[in-house]
Amino acid sequence: MKVSILGNNSALAAFGRHTTSQVVQVDDETLCMIDCGEGVQEQIQRFGIRKNKIAYIFISHMHGDHYFGLPGLLNSMNLLGRTAPLTIFCPDELPAIMEAIFKAGDSHIQFPLTFFKLSEQDECLVNTNRFSVCSFPVEHRIPSYGFLMEKKSRARKINVAACESYQIPYTHYDALKEGADYIDEEGNTILNKWLTDEGTAPKKYAFCADTLFTTSFLEAITGCDTMYHESTYLEIDESKAASRYHSTAKQAAQLAILAKTKKLLLGHYSSKYRDVRVFEEEARSIFPNTFATIEGVTYEV
Repeated sequence: MKVSILGNNSALAAFGRHTTSQVVQVDDETLCMIDCGEGVQEQIQRFGIRKNKIAYIFISHMHGDHYFGLPGLLNSMNLLGRTAPLTIFCPDELPAIMEAIFKAGDSHIQFPLTFFKLSEQDECLVNTNRFSVCSFPVEHRIPSYGFLMEKKSRARKINVAACESYQIPYTHYDALKEGADYIDEEGNTILNKWLTDEGTAPKKYAFCADTLFTTSFLEAITGCDTMYHESTYLEIDESKAASRYHSTAKQAAQLAILAKTKKLLLGHYSSKYRDVRVFEEEARSIFPNTFATIEGVTYEV
C-alpha cells in the first residue's frame, strides 16, 4: 500500500507546489485518488500515474482547491476512451456542479460514472475482499470528511515442507489458508500453526482532510499505520490556524501520538511558507517519525 503525492499545498499553488491531490495504490490493479486540485492532470503525467487504474475518487470537501481539477480529469478520461466504471464519493453539492459543467460544454461522459454522496456519520464506502474505505467527518468551516483505507490481511501462507511431512492433502490447502486445523484419518488434530506461516498483515492509512485540531474523529483513526494530517501553519500562527479551521504541524504531531500511529505525513501547506522542512522539524520535536510530504514522492504505508 503506497501513497503518491500529486499536490500538497493549500488554497494557492506556490513555490512549485500544487493544491491537494494524492493517489493511494492499494495493489497492482486498483488506485484510489483523494481530492483533485487544479493541475492534477499535469501531475499525473509528470509522475507516471496510470489514470486508467483509478477506480475511485474521494473528494473531502467543497473548497475549490480540493476539486477544481475534477472536470478536466473526467473529460480527459472520456476523450481517451475510458470504458471502466468510476465511482466518486463526494459531498452532496458536487454532482450537480459536474452536471452543469458538462451540460454547458455539451460534453457527454461515455463510461459508467457514479456519484455517491457522503453522509455526516462514519460510513463504510468500499468493501472488497482486498481492501475497504470508510469516511468520517472532521471539523472545518464547511462539511469536510476524512478517509480510512485498509488493505486487508492476506490468507495464511502454506508451509509446503510441513504439509508434506504431515501428508496433508492438497484439497485441504484452501482451508489451511483460512486458519483451519487438519484432522487426519485417525482423528489426530494437526494444528494450523504447524502447517502455515503468517500472511501479510493488514495496513491502514488515514487521510485527515482540512480540519482544525480536534480529537472528535480520534476513534476512527486510532491504530492506523500511516496518518496524513493537514499542517497549514506553524505553531507561531496557531491562532490563525484556529480561526480558519486549520491545524499546525505541532498539533498534527500531537494527534499522531493520541492516534498511536506509526508514521505521520504532513501537507496542505500555506503559500506563506517557502520551505516545508520547517513543518517537519516542528512536528518531529514531538513525533519523530514525521515526514513533510514532497510532490512526486511515494510513501509506503
